[in-house]
Amino acid sequence: MTDWITTPIEPHILRGALDVERTAHGVLPHRLPARARKQFPDDAIAMAETKPSGVRLAFRTRATVVELDVLPTKIVYKGLPGPQDGVYDLLVDGRKTAQATAAGGNVRTLDMATGAAATTPGPPGTVRFAELSDGEKDVEIWLPHAETTELIALRTDAPVEDAVDRGRRVWLHHGSSISHGSSADSPTGIWPALAAARGGVELVNLGLGGNALLDPFIARTMRDTPADLISIKIGINLVNTDLMRLRAFAPAVHGFLDTIREGHPTTPLLVVSPVLCPLQEDTPGPLAPDFEGGSMRFRAMGDPSDPSRLTLNVIRAELSRITAQRADEDPNLHYLDGRSLYGEADFAELPLPDGLHPDTAGHRRIGERFAECVFGAGGPFAADTGR
Repeated sequence: MTDWITTPIEPHILRGALDVERTAHGVLPHRLPARARKQFPDDAIAMAETKPSGVRLAFRTRATVVELDVLPTKIVYKGLPGPQDGVYDLLVDGRKTAQATAAGGNVRTLDMATGAAATTPGPPGTVRFAELSDGEKDVEIWLPHAETTELIALRTDAPVEDAVDRGRRVWLHHGSSISHGSSADSPTGIWPALAAARGGVELVNLGLGGNALLDPFIARTMRDTPADLISIKIGINLVNTDLMRLRAFAPAVHGFLDTIREGHPTTPLLVVSPVLCPLQEDTPGPLAPDFEGGSMRFRAMGDPSDPSRLTLNVIRAELSRITAQRADEDPNLHYLDGRSLYGEADFAELPLPDGLHPDTAGHRRIGERFAECVFGAGGPFAADTGR
């Protein structure tokens, strides 16, 4: 019989979360602070920020068995097969050694055509990792990036201590569903996690599916979050939601960057334009879901002849112009064309399964390219930059 030790799940053993909410079941990690959450315009961003992309428990222990009780909320889209259980990745001394899932949980059903949603309650589940080495080790449990996860209890067969501070730089990143990890098969398989591992940095991921929309409360959150390196990958959501016109875009980008610079005046700051997406290179949004054939794809519905509408090529040209203009007074501001991470040759080799999001292999390609271009020698986040 295992002699269990239960460790309270407190903020000091959570990384990648900016806030923790006490719930009836335990704690709910948030990737945006309470002040920002009061300003949400709809449930879509509330759902996105509670999906703990990049959030992990981190501690040091001699334990050979670790159990984590959780209450997940799993997403299913009306008309498509039911949800799969989210994956938990276990890292020991920085290396992925096991994966597990948790049965049970709530199920939230979304109707993409109408926006309606309904949640069916379900029971908690347990994630179990056994047969770990009995020596002292650093343990990380990366939470599923695509399902809201309430943390109920952490049990081990040996005491838990705080993880050692390795002095690694903190990388704060904001982006859309691709940065969130859409279609990747595990939480350490999303491209920001892959790039962070190769770059030897601590990731704080503000990738928010469908919600990289230049919202001021995101800029203020980034302004107020300690970071040694900052990047924003913007554009695709502004096109596929048809949220704004060309006239509003440039001032909104300037305002977003101005706000970040209020808190991080000299921090290396990288602006990344969208990766290749043929669906919207020259066709504006909005996007509409298409369920023909039993899987979800997307169609662009905008008028490509309207010069006021945003497309990915328009976005890239504007972001390149804006960053070049600002760089005259801001030498720590940099620009990266997203097509250098995933371009035409990559699309031919690794097409986007739903027309919008890369699969696991696509995430790996983007993460490797980002690490090479950005964290590599001469890149804006190379080891001799930041603190």
